[in-house]
Parts: sequence; C-alpha cells; structure tokens
Amino acid sequence: MRHFFNFLRSRTFLIQLVLAFVVAVVLVIVTLRWLNSSTRHGEFIEVPDFAKMSVMDMRSAVEKAGLRYEVLDSAKYNPNYPRFSIIEQDPKAGTKVKEDRKIYLTVNPSGYKKVTVPNIIQVTQRNASSMLKAVGLDVERVTYIDELGKDMVYQIKYKGKYIKPGDKLPKTSKIELICGNGSITERAQIKADSE
Repeated sequence: MRHFFNFLRSRTFLIQLVLAFVVAVVLVIVTLRWLNSSTRHGEFIEVPDFAKMSVMDMRSAVEKAGLRYEVLDSAKYNPNYPRFSIIEQDPKAGTKVKEDRKIYLTVNPSGYKKVTVPNIIQVTQRNASSMLKAVGLDVERVTYIDELGKDMVYQIKYKGKYIKPGDKLPKTSKIELICGNGSITERAQIKADSE
C-alpha cells in the first residue's frame, strides 16, 4: 500500500496524468468541431410556402431549397385551392430546418369523391334531407307535385335529370327533391271512384 501512495506522488504518474488530461481535451475539441461541421450547427433553411403550388412547381422549389419531400394522399378536396396543388405542408412555411430535411405535403385531389345516393324514395322530406346531408349531399330545391303523400319524396333530380337511389354523385352536389303536396289528381280520383 505504501508503494501505491509513493507512485501517486511520483513524477511519472503526474506526467501521465497531465498527458491523459491533454489528450482528453484535444479529443473533445476535435469531436465538437467534427459535429459542428457534419451537422451544420447553426445553419438553417427557411421552409418555403408551397400553398397552392402545382406539384411540378413544388418539386423544383424543394430541390432549390435543398430539401426532400413526401407527398401524402388526400381524400379531402378543398375548392379554394386549384386541383393537384399543395393544400397542407409539415413543417409549416417559415419554419427553420436543416438542409435535406423531409417536408410532408398534401395534394388537393381532382375533385370531391363520389358518394352513393341513399334510398330516400317514399321517405319524408325532412328525413330525406337528413339522410342526404349525412352522406355529404345538399338539397338545393324542393318541388311539389300532385301526390297523396304530403312531403313524401317521389323522385330525385340532379342538374335537371332524374336520378335514382344508388347512383353516384360528387360530394356536396346539390339535388332537387320532388315531393307530394298532399292532394290527389283528378285522374287518380276518377280511377279510385270507378273501382
């Protein structure tokens, strides 16, 4: 044990201790400089605003900025943006990122997806409107005809043409309901009386 304490006080040990300290400091400095240069510490790129850009314009802007991109599928059509243009991006425009960062972009589809017209024939106008709204269709107008069932849907029209349940229409389409007004036609009255 006495030899150990004598070694700790020896000149050889002190020289080795100083050398180990110098080597450690040099290694830390070299490592930090290497990290600064390889990670480009303090160097940022501001993410451009890709909103409403076409996919072709977006590609060139991404490459020019030194970034990468990934296009995400979108089922939500936004009528305020041109077809096949960028509607969302992550990270947002103006965010500072490192070079070669991947930007996630959502593209506006070509239009609303198609929905199936529910079976609303012989359903009250109020219930039919709710069923249509549930699938994403709107009632633009209600037209009444002489039929016994008051406010009962007898026919459906889209852009002036008759359609039937099961037909496919773009979401948010506006349709016309042909409903009964509660009165019976003279011809139907004569036919009922003659039976």
